[in-house]
Amino acid sequence: MSRIFTTSFAAVYPLYLAKLERKGRSQAELDEVIEWLTGFDRGTLQQHLDTGTSFERFFAEARLNPSATLITGVICGIRVEDIEDPLMQKIRYLDKLVDELARGKSMEKVLRPPLATIA
Repeated sequence: MSRIFTTSFAAVYPLYLAKLERKGRSQAELDEVIEWLTGFDRGTLQQHLDTGTSFERFFAEARLNPSATLITGVICGIRVEDIEDPLMQKIRYLDKLVDELARGKSMEKVLRPPLATIA
């Protein structure tokens, strides 16, 4: 089991935010990406931050966006779509979305279209 699974989401959230703010992005954009991926509204996200929810529990309670499978590419030298552990893949999905925002991608490109509109 990876150490990140038991790490508090609240411990990593400020790191995501700092990375985005250095690149001129906002907390609102970070929260929008998290809501898109997990289904958590701002209030639910804040509850997870306040209670120190682990990544494992955070993603266990999430309703992962069906379009999350469209998130592809390399993060930390590993192809996101090839990660076998489901929890690690969800964590890396979030890492990839944050990375794309930090690299200046538009929110429309970061938040993949619903699968129904692709077919």
